[in-house]
Amino acid sequence: MGRVDGKVAIVTGGASGIGRATAALLAREGARVVVADRNLAGARQVAKEIGERGGQALAQWVDIAEESAVEALVAAAVERFGAVHVLHNNAALTDAGQHAADQDLVEMRVEDWDRSMAVNLRGAMLCCKHALPPMLGAGGGSIVNTASNQALSGDLTQFAYAAAKAGLIQLARSVATAYGRRGIRCNVVSPGLIRTPASEAACTPEMMDAIVEHNLVPRAGEPDDMAHAVLFLASDESAFITGQVLCVDGGQLAHLPHYGHLVRTGSTTTSRAVGESAE
Repeated sequence: MGRVDGKVAIVTGGASGIGRATAALLAREGARVVVADRNLAGARQVAKEIGERGGQALAQWVDIAEESAVEALVAAAVERFGAVHVLHNNAALTDAGQHAADQDLVEMRVEDWDRSMAVNLRGAMLCCKHALPPMLGAGGGSIVNTASNQALSGDLTQFAYAAAKAGLIQLARSVATAYGRRGIRCNVVSPGLIRTPASEAACTPEMMDAIVEHNLVPRAGEPDDMAHAVLFLASDESAFITGQVLCVDGGQLAHLPHYGHLVRTGSTTTSRAVGESAE
């Protein structure tokens, strides 16, 4: 028996990276999965692979910034599988052009800020808005938002992305609070560096190495690391967990900032050696 047997799950951004891994894992654990993405060919490939392994999946085109497309996505899920029990709000605007535009705040163009908000925050809101009615009709469900550690710490760039991802955290808390007594749970997974096509396009190898240097688990994350966290929060195993943020980051945010220096130099303490005095 799978951990999400009998459930119907919508995964946005399901054609690649974290979404692809999550869709595949949910299907292996018994869910019928709607693989939603702007890349319809990629979504169809993921759905095909799920079917070849004996699962059930539907590929559906969606632009989560467009309400009519989100409404059609949820309607397609209900028409094909009869219900919605799980929503993984994973799709995000991560292309190189958007990253290049999301740099210095003083130079930020309003249209670039608004585009980030439209996809990275409003898109999740629209998915919640339209998935909640069939979830409530099914007696409850679980929503999992993919945020980012950039929502939890400051950076020199990515102002719009970080603010939108922080909004996803508060959206989850609000949904959890407003609908908890009606059987809806809503949580957040916050990744550190996860090796996906998007992250490898955005980060140089040197930057990836620098980030890994600060991980307590000495490697970058893989999409399956995130998928297993989403599966837990989607399943009834997490029935008493809602409104929470689960960092899937190898311990990236669990330590003081000098950790990387200590590892690099082989030091074990920030204290001065015995007998050494300060000038």
